Amino acid sequence: MGDHEADQDPEALSGPREPSEEAIAEGRRLFARSCRFIAGAVSADALPPAVLPEVAFTGRSNVGKSSLLNALIGQKTLARISRTPGRTQQINFFRLDDRLDLVDLPGYGHARVAKTTSMAWTDLARAYLRGRATLRRVLLLVDARHGLKPADRAFMAVLDRSAVSYQIVLTKADTLPPSARKVTLAAVERESARHGAAFPIVALTSARNGDGIDALRAGLAALARPEPLR
Repeated sequence: MGDHEADQDPEALSGPREPSEEAIAEGRRLFARSCRFIAGAVSADALPPAVLPEVAFTGRSNVGKSSLLNALIGQKTLARISRTPGRTQQINFFRLDDRLDLVDLPGYGHARVAKTTSMAWTDLARAYLRGRATLRRVLLLVDARHGLKPADRAFMAVLDRSAVSYQIVLTKADTLPPSARKVTLAAVERESARHGAAFPIVALTSARNGDGIDALRAGLAALARPEPLR
């Protein structure tokens, strides 16, 4: 990459930050389709066959993974929501319109579970990430109130070393005033830009009021299989 290209902002390198109306409409259509739970894996040996493009969701404990999944699908009960950190204790697979698999990984940085248990969940997530040929992107969820934490940076390093494409998604944006959102977004974008495997656009979302959900749907729809699996 030349010096001039490196100085450009993420939008210049990746295209418009906001998706087109057509892309948003396609995202809405896809995520309005049937989505069902298909498998849960507690070990690498139990992972289901890699058939469709996959998008995985991960993040620190209690970052709002279940809330974001439910907001994307437009359901309240697809992914179980709990105030108890570490509720996701296995890798859960959801199939969207037989075109895209959404993969809910166990969170990391658990404060209320045994260290050995937390390490086992992290090892399971890493086993999934290694060599999963159909994995198109990892959504790395970060609480907008706190920004990137050491546990997030450690997981980003894992993804960088594995050359797994990932996008940082800031959650709970509705809890911040607009000025604070801009500051947090800019800081995370600057740090994300230094990572080779990171997608150049940081998403800012709120599962509560829907901010950023349409744009995220549009991006994920672009990764899906063009036609349903027969």
